[in-house]
Amino acid sequence: MTLPVRRGTGSRLAERRFPGWAGDPLAEFDDLFSRIGNLLETTVGGGLAPTAGAWAPMADLSETDDAYLIEVDLPGVKRDDIDIEMGERELAISGEFKERERAGVLRRGTRRTGRFEFRTLLPGEVNAEGVSATLADGVLTVNVPKVEAAKPRHIEITSGE
Repeated sequence: MTLPVRRGTGSRLAERRFPGWAGDPLAEFDDLFSRIGNLLETTVGGGLAPTAGAWAPMADLSETDDAYLIEVDLPGVKRDDIDIEMGERELAISGEFKERERAGVLRRGTRRTGRFEFRTLLPGEVNAEGVSATLADGVLTVNVPKVEAAKPRHIEITSGE
């Protein structure tokens, strides 16, 4: 079993608040979270991070034999307010929930408004030319077909005689 080691002399205030510790013990957690954040940024890259002030709507990503299906909840958003971009394997859906005009005073509001952005990296090769999207009942459905080589195929087993 390892025990915490006292480092340096530290301040007297920290010593009174946390006996046996040279400083604030939670500072090590702050450093750890900072390091994890930096690791994720360098691994995933800055291109996948949402733009400043944007938030990500609820979404489902499912896979069939011949396509990836992405369903994003966008209730009340008009088709013209949504932008879809497809890279090699990266899908980006962005847009804006516009606040509507109201008569009277809003007493309670829990709906999100403003810019949104959903980004995902698809796990396999895709046919970017065949991507299609539909918006019905507040759900945006994006169908991204797979490349022919990525589709699974059934292999017949023959007798070895």
